[in-house]
Amino acid sequence: MPDRDRIQDAARFFWDDRQARRPYRALPPALRPRSLDETYAVQEALQALIAQQRGAIAGYKVALTSPAMRHLLRVDEPFAGAIFADTVRQSPATVSAGDFVRLGIECELAVRLDRDLPAAGAPYDRDKVARAVGACMAAFELVDDRKADYGNLDAPSCIADNGWNAGVVLGSPRTEWPTLDLERAAGRLTINGKLAGAGRAGDVMGHPFEALAWLANLAARRGRGLERGRIVMTGSIVATTYVAPGDRAVFAFDGLDATMLDVSS
Repeated sequence: MPDRDRIQDAARFFWDDRQARRPYRALPPALRPRSLDETYAVQEALQALIAQQRGAIAGYKVALTSPAMRHLLRVDEPFAGAIFADTVRQSPATVSAGDFVRLGIECELAVRLDRDLPAAGAPYDRDKVARAVGACMAAFELVDDRKADYGNLDAPSCIADNGWNAGVVLGSPRTEWPTLDLERAAGRLTINGKLAGAGRAGDVMGHPFEALAWLANLAARRGRGLERGRIVMTGSIVATTYVAPGDRAVFAFDGLDATMLDVSS
């Protein structure tokens, strides 16, 4: 089978499973990508299908920003996925658990780009990408893992399936972010008023802008840049937490307005 056909068939495999709300499955061997480049080609083909239903790409997520999570999937670097316009919500937000197979939340620092990061500008580092950041926000990433078996995951399938992104909830943007110590700032997740997790922004690759630089360099290798106006989720500082109808989740991050999510049935 030509690579182009296999890429499209792999994307359709995930699309069909998503539409049928089937539990997550890895790609069968015949459809499995044969390189990292092909893995992202499958992801991009799937994104084109998702965009027809959920709107244009509005931003990107960076996943596996911790060594422990990379070890779990036996990979050496993070991976990226897309966020779609119709899945971007502002805090306070309410989502229906029934719209997801299994809803998880991740607590992250989100950034909004106010300048382009073109492919021609690569390689990027933390200081270089910082000049493009217009605002920072405390944010939830909504993750639908479709009841995945975490003991039987493979990295290419997870990447190709767009990292299970199911949307984001963004807190109020702060444009005065340079006054924040984004390496040491702490974040706390509460569920129904009880502490459910905590971490520091520096838990993400030492500094959240390291994740942004990694993403900009990945995009450049894929032949594109990151455009002004895009939202980037820099990686969770708290382990994925699953929520149920009736839950209220609040993510408080030093120096930023808290982000709130209510889950209905």
